Amino acid sequence: MPSVPLPPKESNLFKRILKCYEQKQYKNGLKFCKMILSNPKFAEHGETLAMKGLTLNCLGKKEEAYEFVRKGLRNDVKSHVCWHVYGLLQRSDKKYDEAIKCYRNALKLDKDNLQILRDLSLLQIQMRDLEGYRETRYQLLQLRPTQRASWIGYAIAYHLLKDYDMALKLLEEFRKTQQVSTIQELVSGYETSLKTCDLFSTCENGEKEPPTTLLWVRYFLAQHFDKLGQCSLALDYINAAIASTPTLIELFYLKAKIYKHVGNLKEAAKWMDEAQSLDTADRFINSKCAKYMLRANMVKDAEEMCSKFTREGTSAMENLNEMQCMWFQTECAAAYQRLGKYGDALKKCHEVERHFFEITDDQFDFHTYCMRKMTLRAYVDLLRLEDVLRKHAFYFRAARSAIEIYLKLHDNPLTNESKEQEVNSENLSAKELKKMLSKQRRAQKKAKLEEERKHAERERQQKNQKKKRDEEEEETSGPREELVPEKLERVENPLEEAIKFLIPLKNLIGDDIETHLLAFEIYFRKGKFLLMLQSVKRAFAIDSNNPWLHECLIRFSKAVSDHSNLPEIVSKVLTQEMQKIFVNKNLESFNEEFLKHNATSIQHQLSGAKMMYFLDKSRQEKAIAVAARLDKNMRDKNVKTLTKVFEALLDGSFGSCHSQCEEYQAACHKLFPFTSAFMPATNEEDSSLTSVNHTATNHDLLPNEI
Repeated sequence: MPSVPLPPKESNLFKRILKCYEQKQYKNGLKFCKMILSNPKFAEHGETLAMKGLTLNCLGKKEEAYEFVRKGLRNDVKSHVCWHVYGLLQRSDKKYDEAIKCYRNALKLDKDNLQILRDLSLLQIQMRDLEGYRETRYQLLQLRPTQRASWIGYAIAYHLLKDYDMALKLLEEFRKTQQVSTIQELVSGYETSLKTCDLFSTCENGEKEPPTTLLWVRYFLAQHFDKLGQCSLALDYINAAIASTPTLIELFYLKAKIYKHVGNLKEAAKWMDEAQSLDTADRFINSKCAKYMLRANMVKDAEEMCSKFTREGTSAMENLNEMQCMWFQTECAAAYQRLGKYGDALKKCHEVERHFFEITDDQFDFHTYCMRKMTLRAYVDLLRLEDVLRKHAFYFRAARSAIEIYLKLHDNPLTNESKEQEVNSENLSAKELKKMLSKQRRAQKKAKLEEERKHAERERQQKNQKKKRDEEEEETSGPREELVPEKLERVENPLEEAIKFLIPLKNLIGDDIETHLLAFEIYFRKGKFLLMLQSVKRAFAIDSNNPWLHECLIRFSKAVSDHSNLPEIVSKVLTQEMQKIFVNKNLESFNEEFLKHNATSIQHQLSGAKMMYFLDKSRQEKAIAVAARLDKNMRDKNVKTLTKVFEALLDGSFGSCHSQCEEYQAACHKLFPFTSAFMPATNEEDSSLTSVNHTATNHDLLPNEI
């Protein structure tokens, strides 16, 4: 039975017992034990009996010590103190395994007790339980992240496990943490002092600093806290700076970056627009503003912004395409993709692909020229560059977007609009039908006007194009087929089109795991099992613990088991190769092990949870609970990963789960109140789903820019 809680007087005596034990005043400790136990009400107090036994052990009375400690534990088996004391007693007798068991029991009752964790870690390293030692040191680091011993102990655990890279990373991270703390304390002190006396320190007696000094100190602190992910503080400092000097471009630029980093891209675009309005002749800030607008899916606004610096008489879109402005086109493709305008997105992807084709084709101009002029070093450099041209980041982004869109079009082909409307109208009331038809007429009128505008622009552009350029293009490659969005999004075989973009990635960017996972997604839909195997094997060699790869492996294995009519030789190869990855584990066990191994990673937990539901639909509640974990042990609890989880809850990866989705959104909103995806819906048009479509899939934009 649990002991009766001690009243204040006896509680103070018990604290003195602990102090006497720490100071090795064992006889005094026994006196205080006697004072508590002599009271009939507390004669069986478990923790006091245990401490009396521990004190007797230090005086060499081992048998009595064990008797009192065991009696105390029997009287209060739910006390972490009794289990801890019993562990200390076992340790003094060199019974380390038994002591570890006692410490673990104590931690079940008080999981964040620092002293018990330290004692457990000492025994684990003594017994060379390196995995256990690493886990315990990680808990200590979580509880005391500012202490040097916490970082050093955790780094040593990885060093002993021969993971030297991780050990080095931890030491480097600790060094940075210490440096960050020092800088923060120093600059925060500057800000406080400058506000009160216009000096860097209240102890100084020199010349006062000008007002701009405080301005730049606040600017620095805003960047500092933005980097640390403390957006509220960052916004406080930058708002204070703007209030004092509302005409400085850099302040609005930084405010836009802060909002971008917290996932509120609309607000970020708004403040970047404010920054460019202060100097409309600055091409850099204009381009930045356009980029932010595209990331917020404001394509028309971005085009208008760029038109300030493009050629007159031609639409900005066409002129930027002529100038091969690929940063704009890749961002534009991504924006159209998020908006579900797949035809327009594919047009931009194909335009980027054509730029790379033209650059490759331009080699012909140099083969004879360089030989004649003997510019051989530059010529060889050019040839080597052309050989790996499509390794460029712009091509990879365009190809990835195109492949993702073609996969989407394969899974959900675009239906004939008139037929779709006919089916939908059958389920509508007369009032709803009238409303829908009115909406359609407005949309058709708008689309017609837009088409007329585009047609006029195309005609004007064709007149303005130089005749010489047209003749050269026809001479070298012939007239190009016009890229029509409606045709691009209704191709007969989307997977074949995706493969055209995939081949250069496989040839040149084979060291990027995304290349092979995109390849798997295509071959999975085509039912090419050996090519699927090739893709997952190559991905496995790059990063065997990748979350997306884990999903692919389980889907692949399930597909193989579901196809019993495969050729014998193919089946034999698949079985043999999959044995190396799964090691005789069934899919459920393989998934559970993955979840256990990555218990502190939200991204890995999300993938494992998806596969849990995929393998067994009856485990929906468990799968959602795993995916939606937000406890303090999760190491990647940031806007990017939480948005991915929220999106997965919305898109049907876990079936219908509206209530859990709302709960998760509310929990995320508490953590990141400025993130638009987690903000509560205010009306139908501003629903949570719309917010996610506008921000969630834009994951790569959330970390700090390099």
